[in-house]
Amino acid sequence: MYMTRLKLGNQEVTIDLGELVGYEVNTHQFIHQKGSPGWGSSDTEMFPIIGPVDQADFEVELPLGTANQDQHGHLRQFPYELMSSSGTEAVFRKVYEADTPIKNAKYPAKSTKEWLDWPYSFQFEKKFELYEDFLEITFRVFGDKDTPFMLGYHPAFKLHSSAPSIQAKDRKISLDEVLAVGSRALEVSNCEEITLIDKKEITIKTQGFGHFMCWTEVRNMVCIEPITFYPYAVEQHHLHKGFQYLKNTEALKVSLHPKA
Repeated sequence: MYMTRLKLGNQEVTIDLGELVGYEVNTHQFIHQKGSPGWGSSDTEMFPIIGPVDQADFEVELPLGTANQDQHGHLRQFPYELMSSSGTEAVFRKVYEADTPIKNAKYPAKSTKEWLDWPYSFQFEKKFELYEDFLEITFRVFGDKDTPFMLGYHPAFKLHSSAPSIQAKDRKISLDEVLAVGSRALEVSNCEEITLIDKKEITIKTQGFGHFMCWTEVRNMVCIEPITFYPYAVEQHHLHKGFQYLKNTEALKVSLHPKA
């Protein structure tokens, strides 16, 4: 593995080819660790779609026809390239050319589609930057005007206590509530900021997303995911109703604010 490490004051960030695998503040680890129960990753992106499409024959309706996609899109199926890094920031990029077939890692065990495709070219940039008391992650999408897309960020947070909770505006959500919803993920609509209350608190602030969903199947981690669209609001055949459309460039941000 090729690791990129950032450090500022009492904050340490570890990135594995674009994946946030560690965020420690005063030696407290906030990020779910690979190999621990729950999920084999620590973060990923959901792009250009969010949600499952198995009941729609793994196809998504688009202005240019249909595209073969699997759950949460094909961006995660090919690697980032490190563009630049310094002591406090790092920039990663993925470039996709329209109609290029991408091997589906879920095939054949979990999908009938061996290859995924998308009829639009795009460039996807992920920038990590440490500030004095928080970590900011900026996503920039470059492409032709009116290219349809959804974007979700899927970080997993390590849990250290037996009874953590999530505060979203005036709503307090228990871990049991998230577990009860299961694979659909718990919707938190019209919300730009959430605080995970655990042994140490951390607040997730967003710009450009508008909503969250929360997911876990274990008690040692929870995913708190900023999203532009909650995919279970529609039937899978109508997933296209959740698209936004590019204005050549879009920038969306997520920042992680640990409580001092």
